[in-house]
Amino acid sequence: MTTQLIILNGGSSSGKSGIVRCLQDALPDPWLAFGCDSLVDAMPARMQASNDGIEFAADGRVNVGKDFMVLQTAWQEGVVAMARAGARIIIDDVFLGGAGSQQRWQKAVAGLTVLWVGVRCDSTVAAGREIARGDRVPGMAALQADVVHQGVSYDLEVDTTHTESLECARTISAHVS
Repeated sequence: MTTQLIILNGGSSSGKSGIVRCLQDALPDPWLAFGCDSLVDAMPARMQASNDGIEFAADGRVNVGKDFMVLQTAWQEGVVAMARAGARIIIDDVFLGGAGSQQRWQKAVAGLTVLWVGVRCDSTVAAGREIARGDRVPGMAALQADVVHQGVSYDLEVDTTHTESLECARTISAHVS
């Protein structure tokens, strides 16, 4: 069966975005890429500091509310509709709810062929990348490094602690049918 979606899950600053760009270059067919960051950016500004939206706490915690969950479900269904229409899709996500987040995706992608990829990175290394980026709340990378993987099942895992994005993309592309 032909892979229709590649879903990458990893904490903030784990290297997912770099892997996605390299995957788009490495895979022979065109693949569209979507990420949770673009979902958050598309939401009204008032939702980015709301109990019902998404809150980025000063200590790096991320809390999501009911309005965020409604929009996230709609976004997931929309992305999956594109895959059902024939587009090949790469998702860059952060499973804040661990297994529960994966279950929501599994419900949306039912009947499609998905490659589930865990993107791991040592929390200290991810925290260093977070500081260098300068566009994240300090502490997110360390808090998310392990929790996003709790209870999640993968077809494949890569670790960006000492491995470049291109090499990770090559490993992933070798598993795409």
